Amino acid sequence: MDTAGELKHVWVRRQLQDLVATTLRPGDALLGERQLEEQFGVSRITVRRAISDLVQDGALVRIKGKGTFVSHGLVRSTLHLASFNEDMRAAGFEPSTRVITASTEEPPAAASEHLGLPPGQEAYQVRRLRLANGAPVSVDESWLPPRLLPDLLSEDLTGSLYRVLAASGHPVQHVEQTVEAAAAPEDTAALLDIEPGAPVLLFRRRSFTGQEDPGTPIEYSISTYRSDRYQVSMRLALG
Repeated sequence: MDTAGELKHVWVRRQLQDLVATTLRPGDALLGERQLEEQFGVSRITVRRAISDLVQDGALVRIKGKGTFVSHGLVRSTLHLASFNEDMRAAGFEPSTRVITASTEEPPAAASEHLGLPPGQEAYQVRRLRLANGAPVSVDESWLPPRLLPDLLSEDLTGSLYRVLAASGHPVQHVEQTVEAAAAPEDTAALLDIEPGAPVLLFRRRSFTGQEDPGTPIEYSISTYRSDRYQVSMRLALG
C-alpha cells in the first residue's frame, strides 16, 4: 500500500470531519468532489475514499442523483429485546413518534396467522413514524388482537407500545424476529424522506406474552428502517 496516499486520505477525512463538526449542520450538502479535490490539492480517488469512509461511519449520507449530505446520525443497535424508545435513548438520541393510523382493519395473512385469527376477522392496525432527534428512522406497522386489548385505540400510542401492552396485563415476554434488505415502497419512502426504491432494513417481528412456552401471540409487526440511519450489530461466541 502507498503510505503517502494513505496519509493524504486520512488527512482529507479529518478535514471533512472538522467541517461537519464545526460548520455544517445535519442535512447540509457537502461540496462536490471536484471542488474538494481543488480545495485540498489531492486526487479524486483520495477524496472519494475519504467520503466513503465517512459514509460508512454514518457521518455522511449519499443520495442518488442529489449528492452527499451531512447525516442526521447513525443509530447503532445490538440485537436485543427493547422498545424503540429504549433503543434510541441507549444510543444517545431523543426518540419521538407520530401516529399515522390507528384503526381496525383486516390484517395480512402472516399477521392473521400469527395472531390466530380466522379468515376475514379484523385486528388493530397501528402504523407509526419513529424519529430520532427529529429525523425519521423507521415506519412501524403493528397488528394486535382486539380480544386481548379492547381499549388499545384509546391509549396514548406516541410512546412505547410495549409499555401499553404491559399496563394492559400482556407484557411482551419474547419475540421471533427476522431482518432482510429491501427497497422502500413509495408511501414508506415519503414518510422516511428517502427516494422510492432506496435500500432499507425490513424487520418482521412475532411477539408473545405469557410465561408458558411459546406463549400467547400479542403482536405482529413490520418495521422499515432507513439503512443510512440504523445499523444492527451483534456479538457472537463460538461454543
